[in-house]
Amino acid sequence: MAAVYSGVHLKLKSGRTPWGEKVKLARFAWVSQQCVLPNKEQVLLDWVSHTLVSYYNKKLDLEDEIVEKLWAYLDDVIRSRRLQNLLKSGKTITLSFSIAQVINERLSEARSQKTQQNIGTVLSCSSGILCTPSLSIIYTAKCELLVDLLSKLAELACQQLASDDAVDSQLFSILHLTFAQYLLIQRQQTNPNRVFGQVASHLLQPSLLLRHLLTTRSWTQADDSHVRQHLSREIRNQVETLLRAGLFQPELFSSYKEELLPERELQEKKKGALKSLLLPVNTVQTKLASDFCEPAIHGAVVAGSVSLLYKLFLDSYCKAENHLVCFHMLSRLYGCLRLSGLQQGAREDALTPADWSTELLALEQLLSLVLSSDIYNVASDRIRHKEVQFGFYRELAQMLLSHSQASIPAWFRCLKLLISLNHLIIEPDLVDLVASAWVDAKVAELRTKKPQEALLHAVFQTYSKLRQFPRLFEEVLTVICWPAVDELRLPVLSAGLTAKLRECLLELPPNQVLDIVGLLVEKCQILVPAVEGSADMALKLMSVSSVLHAFLFNMGSLDDITPAPVVLRTQSLLAKMQEGVIQPLIELLQAPGREEEEPDLWLRKASDSALLLIYTWIEVDALFAISCTKYESPLHENAGAAAMSAAKPWDVSAFFPGVEEQCWERVVELASSFASTGKYCLELLTLQKMKMILMQAQGDVQALQCAAAFILEDGRAAMNREESQPWDGDISTINELTYPTAHWHLIISNLTILLPYISLKDVQYIADVLLEALVLTRAQEAAADQEPSISIGKICLSFMHSPFLPEMKVLHCAFLTRLIHQFTQVLPSAARDSVGLPLQQLSAGNISWHEEILAPSKPFGVVEAPPGNNQPKEELSLLWKTLEKVAQCILHLTKTGSPVILKESQLESCLGLLEITSLLKLDSLFPSDCNRCFLVLLSLVANTRASASCSKQLSLKFLRTCFHLLRCLQAGRNANSVFKVFHASDVLEAIITSQLTVSKFFSDTLTDPVWAEYLQEVQASLEHFLHMIVERRQSTRLNLEKFMSFLVSCKPGVGAAKSTCCKNWNPAAEQLLLVSFTTLCHVLTLYLQQQPEKKLQSTDILSALLEPVVQQMGRTVEHGVQSNTQNQPLPVAFIPSVTTLLKADLSHAVTKGWQKNPEEPSGFLEPSRVELYQKFYSQILRELPSAGGHLQFLQFALQFLTVFCSVPELCPGKETAVTVVFAIKKLLAGPAITIQVIKSIEPELTEVLAQLLGSCSAEEFYAIMRLVLQGLEVKTIWQQKAKEVLSAIMLIKLVLSCPLSGDKEKAFWFASPQIITALAMQTKEACQDQSLTATIVVPILETAAALLRQGERVLLNPHHVALAFNILLTIPLDHLKPEDYGSVFLGVHEVLFSVVQCHPKVMLKAAPSFLNSFHRLVASVMHEGRQRGDRGNTDDFEVILKCAHLVERMYSHIAAKTEEFTVFSAFIVAQYVTELQKVTLHPAVKKHLTEGIYHILDLCIERDVKFLNASLLAGVREVFKDLYNDYNRYHKAKKQGEEKYTARTIPIRKHKAAFQRGSYRGIQKLISRGGYKLDRLANLSLLATMVDVHL
Repeated sequence: MAAVYSGVHLKLKSGRTPWGEKVKLARFAWVSQQCVLPNKEQVLLDWVSHTLVSYYNKKLDLEDEIVEKLWAYLDDVIRSRRLQNLLKSGKTITLSFSIAQVINERLSEARSQKTQQNIGTVLSCSSGILCTPSLSIIYTAKCELLVDLLSKLAELACQQLASDDAVDSQLFSILHLTFAQYLLIQRQQTNPNRVFGQVASHLLQPSLLLRHLLTTRSWTQADDSHVRQHLSREIRNQVETLLRAGLFQPELFSSYKEELLPERELQEKKKGALKSLLLPVNTVQTKLASDFCEPAIHGAVVAGSVSLLYKLFLDSYCKAENHLVCFHMLSRLYGCLRLSGLQQGAREDALTPADWSTELLALEQLLSLVLSSDIYNVASDRIRHKEVQFGFYRELAQMLLSHSQASIPAWFRCLKLLISLNHLIIEPDLVDLVASAWVDAKVAELRTKKPQEALLHAVFQTYSKLRQFPRLFEEVLTVICWPAVDELRLPVLSAGLTAKLRECLLELPPNQVLDIVGLLVEKCQILVPAVEGSADMALKLMSVSSVLHAFLFNMGSLDDITPAPVVLRTQSLLAKMQEGVIQPLIELLQAPGREEEEPDLWLRKASDSALLLIYTWIEVDALFAISCTKYESPLHENAGAAAMSAAKPWDVSAFFPGVEEQCWERVVELASSFASTGKYCLELLTLQKMKMILMQAQGDVQALQCAAAFILEDGRAAMNREESQPWDGDISTINELTYPTAHWHLIISNLTILLPYISLKDVQYIADVLLEALVLTRAQEAAADQEPSISIGKICLSFMHSPFLPEMKVLHCAFLTRLIHQFTQVLPSAARDSVGLPLQQLSAGNISWHEEILAPSKPFGVVEAPPGNNQPKEELSLLWKTLEKVAQCILHLTKTGSPVILKESQLESCLGLLEITSLLKLDSLFPSDCNRCFLVLLSLVANTRASASCSKQLSLKFLRTCFHLLRCLQAGRNANSVFKVFHASDVLEAIITSQLTVSKFFSDTLTDPVWAEYLQEVQASLEHFLHMIVERRQSTRLNLEKFMSFLVSCKPGVGAAKSTCCKNWNPAAEQLLLVSFTTLCHVLTLYLQQQPEKKLQSTDILSALLEPVVQQMGRTVEHGVQSNTQNQPLPVAFIPSVTTLLKADLSHAVTKGWQKNPEEPSGFLEPSRVELYQKFYSQILRELPSAGGHLQFLQFALQFLTVFCSVPELCPGKETAVTVVFAIKKLLAGPAITIQVIKSIEPELTEVLAQLLGSCSAEEFYAIMRLVLQGLEVKTIWQQKAKEVLSAIMLIKLVLSCPLSGDKEKAFWFASPQIITALAMQTKEACQDQSLTATIVVPILETAAALLRQGERVLLNPHHVALAFNILLTIPLDHLKPEDYGSVFLGVHEVLFSVVQCHPKVMLKAAPSFLNSFHRLVASVMHEGRQRGDRGNTDDFEVILKCAHLVERMYSHIAAKTEEFTVFSAFIVAQYVTELQKVTLHPAVKKHLTEGIYHILDLCIERDVKFLNASLLAGVREVFKDLYNDYNRYHKAKKQGEEKYTARTIPIRKHKAAFQRGSYRGIQKLISRGGYKLDRLANLSLLATMVDVHL
């Protein structure tokens, strides 16, 4: 042994031994049991450490390869299980401090060389050292080394993040670990100055840069997902923790205060105190100002860091007495931003738009922190501190307004925050604010419009509350009238801003609103004389007119309770507007020399202003006249003359006093010459005229028809132009590009008024535009933006989705006609004369397709009356003859087999038109339209084919859509009208013939999901049609026999059909034929089953027909199964066919009265059929475990097993139930199975198990339970077999859904404690791996809840129920993925709810566990629902809201269900307020939680309230007082108000003795004395009996 020892030692020390041999020898010595050295592990560690240190100290000269091998050896030794076991056994093994220095130097070298190659081993060594406590002493004992390591790692991470290379997890995992180690050491430091020095000198800059790069990096799929999703967030949190604990310790506050407060403030605080030498603020500022990163990102890093540092400062020091210190810290940190240089005269162009955005975002965050922390107290700042804060914020406001950045959202948000702090900050610069942030702001993007509207809404609210709204709009008018290029100005009031204005106007006193209206009218009066020849003045007049329009349209309406002075003043202002503005404008437009073809800009804008003001005046006047009887309209004298203007629909001079017809004609002529606001107002005025005529007792129909035609014709030319733009809904923004959209919006939104009075040509025109817009919208929908604007396509789509179109029968019919015509245009030109002929006939213009709609009752407005009385009947006759002719043509073309071949583009066009067809309400069509639509779809199915080059998926989608629409059509009220033009069997034959022919193209797509969907739609459509035939009861047998004969003739090898069909025969055709047989068989079987027994004789026809159908289908199925090769999966289409065949066999046997022969099992079935079912059963069981990814197969297979297992005689073995359950267990444990798949097949699984467990023996049930419980053994999850655990859990849940009785029920509930305990153990193990949350933890919670609910009357031992709390207390509710959080929360809630509802006694006995479990839910939802600056994902927040609502419900259940639980009410409230004091809740979350805790406070008596006030800590006590005050003010007062009118209930337990004695007189006295109420007819003896039973 000595020789071995001396040999190894000498060779390692010898200079003659090659280094490669030394490394090999050292590895051998470490792993070999034969090499025995005293203290071998320490010797080898010292050797490799000394070697590496010597190399880096230049004492050894080694090759790079040897150095890497030495690092790898050191890493292997540190991470070896041998070393870990020795350390666990208590042996002392150490590393030298010098190796830590070498590691740090190596990392520094890698950073300086900007290459991170070949340092993976060094990083792994450092990770291994830090993970091993006895080795990490080399870093923790010398904190400087750990700080240096952390600094180097952070710099390396920054270097990797800044590059374009993919990010790997090794470096960031080690960085995360090092941060954790340092934070642990940092908390143990006793010298705050030393900690501050370490952080500020070495860690501040790399940490801030690291945080910035982690936040701003554009992550890609190439980056490591663990870093992207988890580590990046964790490291950012660690950076914040490090900075807060290092820079802002409580002991350092005195240093901050001495440095920040002015000298006079310090003298007041401390008389003659010496200043500390530590200048923390100056240190931080210096570090931020130095060049610690690339100049290109330095400004962004500083901007992001400033807000973080201020937030951490406030978190540490923000108290009421420190607000001045916090403000001065704000001013010093603001000085680090480049924005501060602008106040000192720096050049504005030094900042790029990106720089502005970054800087303003930082300023916004600073101001937001000031506002949320309530640092700025206006009174305190003015009285005590000579407005030092106000002055600072004023300078900020001046800087922002003097350097307008209206293209940056943060600029608006900063101004809004300043207004929220104190409106006086902005008050001196209100004109500049209105100009730069509103009137002159060039805001086009949606992301900028929203903050602008939020700012202006804040301004509106502020001046509304101050009752200074008129002053605000004085400034607005001042800015509008400033010299400016008005053409470039956006509208003063956008649609969004108008909505905000409306909210404020409804809150203002009427006189203030009228003051503003007066200002606007006066400004218009001033501008009108200056308009002529001045485009600038005309544009200004248009702006003021649009504001006046907005005010009059959004102010509160007059009514009968409006004070008379307000009514009179309104009348006066409207008269002033009419006489002083509108009439002078009209006169101006009448001046000679205005006949030029292209009016000047000023003339066009003056015309727009005039018509906008006229329309506004007439609309408002009409509204006030209707709603307020005190209002005297100047129109009442002229109202009767309205009907006289029938000849000139545009003439509204009768509705407007002082305007003659000739003047109005000139205005209309001018407005009609160009598309703008004036032309749109002209249409609105004409529509208003129609409304006024309709309000008269006898309306002039001719005038209404002329007016409607004028509105449509006025915009027809603009609609024909292809150029149009979306419209924002603002009437003043209409121009040539937005006018078509506005015009179409007016027509569609008023179609109910217009439609009765327009001609059929106009109806067709509307249908044309609708269809054209819908086709165009579908083509452009992918490129559609998210702007909340109106477009023609959106209008049409919205109209199609509305319920109005089906009510407009004529338009519905016209639209269908245009749609059919569009189908004919898509067909190839060569086919339009042959196959396209039916479609052309269905949209022929010489047939009155609407005649059936108009025939029952002719409305007074649509089309002129026909000259002859017989014409409607002749038109109807021609219509139906045409439909019959088209039907026969389609059938003939199907039989001749000459389809139209469609290219891929034509097929896509047809699909688009079919999608538009689906928007029609097909179930509400008239009989003729229903037939036309049916014929079109049938023609597309039977007489069109996709070309060979077309995508098979696209072709199947086309056919599937056609069959889907046919099914929708067959569900309509007039679906039977199809039989007027068709024989039912002919339709079925045409459909099947065409599909069998086309199926040869799809033989290679039988495994594609699209083929399965296609078959499903074919089956559904056939089923609907066959149901129609059966329920119609006309020629039922004839039609079905013909259809069956046709199906039989289609089979290969049958008579003459062999020669015609075999050439087209293929597996796809076989599946289609099988689907057809299956559907026919299913419909007949279902119909016979639904008939009552007494009517069975009347169904002999169908019963006789079922037998041959079953025989033929049986042969088809047998042929299909035999042709299916072994080891090949069953085609999905076969499974429902076999299921249907088995059901039909069983139903047919019952119908014929066949009895089962107990001596001959399955005696009522043919032996070949029994063999088929058993073979199919075996095949299903073989394929089931591996079919986890095929949802449709699983559903069909389980349905078959349900039916098969219902006939025990068919089952081939004695233990069928165990066999099937074993197959299901293997299925649920399969690799492809997911929670979503299990939920999808849960109904089918439940049916199978219910059938099996209901018919199996007790011994089989015991075997099934043993099989299930095997999967719940703990070793299963230890062996990483999570799917087997899931399988067992789901089987238990499914068994709970099945009815059990007798010994089986006893056996299951006897095992229930074992099940709950096993679930708790599985939960404990699964919670250690977050990936198992959704797959194991959530199903366990669902199963536990179901077990507790089902065991309400069975689980009588409270201890067994209390075992469920072990599950709940094990599950972590923090650090869950958002998608898992809601599921886990709901699961825990459901378990608790089951305990409350079904086991209230257990809840009382195990109150600590119950309260602890429930409090974890409350604390979790408070943590997740806390208020944040950026709410993040809306869907995630919706989940949190639902969780808060669940907590509210649970509080109410606790309060309502258990009277004895009131003793714990004070404890529940104490838990709630303790947790509430830690967070600031989002208002929506707080609302739910507060409503819930109010129910618990209802249970608290006065003693509980006193106890809480006395025992809670100071901060928590304040929270409780606020909560209790709100409870008394809102909830309790409301509850008492409700109880005043509610009958009181008798507290039975309180008066238990009186009720048990059964003394009726005593009960009566109790009721009368207590003030309780009973119905007069209540039976007191019954009441006493019920109470006695309850007790």
